Amino acid sequence: MAAEQEEGLKLLGVRASPFSHRVQLALKLKGVQHEYLQENLENKSQLLLKYNPIYKKVPVLLHKEKPIIESLVIIEYIDETWDGYKILPHEPYRRALARFWAIFIAEKCMYTIWTTAWTFDEEKREKGTEEVSEILKTLENELKDKLFFGGDALGFVDIVGVFLAFWFPILHQVLGLPQLVVIENFPKLYDWSQRLLDLNVVKETLPPKEDVFAAFSANLQRSNNATK
Repeated sequence: MAAEQEEGLKLLGVRASPFSHRVQLALKLKGVQHEYLQENLENKSQLLLKYNPIYKKVPVLLHKEKPIIESLVIIEYIDETWDGYKILPHEPYRRALARFWAIFIAEKCMYTIWTTAWTFDEEKREKGTEEVSEILKTLENELKDKLFFGGDALGFVDIVGVFLAFWFPILHQVLGLPQLVVIENFPKLYDWSQRLLDLNVVKETLPPKEDVFAAFSANLQRSNNATK
């Protein structure tokens, strides 16, 4: 895949962030070169505050000095702006389905996983884990016998779903929780996650595991200090 040079294209992100990774992966699939600007969310840059004054968070894509924010919105912008690899289906109904499942993972799935993981009340964690399992069962049923959520090729839903394949297991490792996406529980999701992580385009854009582990560990330390 030949890389296309795009003048003035910048991505403000955080290496260990699954939200930033989504955008990097989409740009990689399109073969579009960009300047990556690493942000420190503890000391946010003036550039970030200027171009995302409402949420003050990453990722932010700057294209010819015009900011695009929110990772799912950015991915659709990338897909519509540059030719080449199609991230979303062309047919309207399949496109709508892809949007639905991407939002389901980005909002319902990730929110439930995150709040459950950082709950130290055993009763709430048990209830949350049951809810996460039901969500994963829903995704297992949607995947059916497809290689990827959209069919035979990596698409919009899979890009958002990399969180489940890469970040989710590390989060559970840091917190000492049992892994949920294992072959015994969700064989289709497990095979999908391994297939996803074996793709070169995914491997080349993922942050080092130790960076993600360190970020989660720092969050755990802050949570422990807050409860003392």
